[in-house]
Amino acid sequence: MKKITLDFWVGLFVAAGFVALLFLALKAGNMSAFTFQDTYSVQARFDNIGGLKPRAPVKSAGVVVGRVAAIRFDDKTYQATVEMNLEKRYQFPKDTSAKILTSGLLGEQYIGLEAGGDTAMLADGARITMTQSAVVLENLIGQFLYNKAADAGASGSPAAGASAPALGGDAK
Repeated sequence: MKKITLDFWVGLFVAAGFVALLFLALKAGNMSAFTFQDTYSVQARFDNIGGLKPRAPVKSAGVVVGRVAAIRFDDKTYQATVEMNLEKRYQFPKDTSAKILTSGLLGEQYIGLEAGGDTAMLADGARITMTQSAVVLENLIGQFLYNKAADAGASGSPAAGASAPALGGDAK
């Protein structure tokens, strides 16, 4: 009797471990984000998508309203075309803008939508024209270092129009 009880608890513990590993794998692969809601497709072009990945969330006012379906490179405009699947229950005006944002300082990237004021709504296959690319941390750091070096170089040189003092000149 005691061995059966022990086997039961060990089996339950192992099953719970498998469920936890499955949950962790789905979260790490962003596979738990599947939805069975009806969606419509919208596209947007960006100059730089940073680390945006397919299945990344599309949010508006902090609420997930869809997912990134696909990312392609357009070799004619040299831009990234991002296709998003938005849930049909969330309708957005045609003048909606899209930004690539980051959760936290080094978190995952997602697309943020800001609704416009147009009365006509985005339809299936529509394109969002007002976009803002991802802020790349390496570019920000490089710009900061470049500005600091330029400031240090400017403050280290004598001011324009100032001359060095004469060592033994004729003062009149």
